[in-house]
Amino acid sequence: MILTDGLRSAVAAVRLWWSPARVREEGTTPDYRFSLANERTFLAWLRTGLALIGGGFAVDQFLPRLHPGVRLTFTVVLLAGGALCALRAVNHWMRCERAMRRGEDLPVTRFPTALALAVGVLGVAVAVLVLLGWTG
Repeated sequence: MILTDGLRSAVAAVRLWWSPARVREEGTTPDYRFSLANERTFLAWLRTGLALIGGGFAVDQFLPRLHPGVRLTFTVVLLAGGALCALRAVNHWMRCERAMRRGEDLPVTRFPTALALAVGVLGVAVAVLVLLGWTG
């Protein structure tokens, strides 16, 4: 039952991505400055996602001497991270917009922490490989 409710909730949230005008039916219109700040945050997350995707392509193209399994792992992690950033961006934008319209606290998320840790670990791993001369 809980899984079904969670799935329904997720499907409803994704439907809102495609019809943001429905959000206007909730609560009252917030100060436009807050909505525009929410949009700028959304665009920043999209840029982060694009940067991660670019990093994935860079690892694949510019580290040919790296062991193929390691290179593939780094590439896939970066590409998947970029895709997750884009999906998270639209979901968080919608959640924040709804919260502002309802007069609720903004939603809290662990995604920035998880992303920062993943990028940090990946960066340290690549730095170690470069220092060891395994990257060409």
